[in-house]
Amino acid sequence: MAERCELYDRECIDCGECDLCDLDPSKHCDDCGRCIEEPEDYRSITVEDFFKQNVTKEQLKRMEKKLLERQAEIEEKQKG
Repeated sequence: MAERCELYDRECIDCGECDLCDLDPSKHCDDCGRCIEEPEDYRSITVEDFFKQNVTKEQLKRMEKKLLERQAEIEEKQKG
C-alpha cells in the first residue's frame, strides 16, 4: 500500500513539499522547531530522567529483583 501524503488527501507522490521549511519555503526543513508555537509540547524526556522523577528506590529494587529472577530462569532454560 502506498504512503499517504502528509499535507493533502492523496497518496504520496514524492513531491517533497512536506520537507520544506514553513517559515522559509525556499529552504529544506532542518527541524529547528522555530515554527512550533508551543515548543514545550514537543520536548522529550530520557528514560533515565523519567525514572529519576517517577520511580522510587523501592520500586527499582523490586524491578531489579524480578529482572535477576527472570535472567536466572532464562539461563536455566538454556542449560537444560
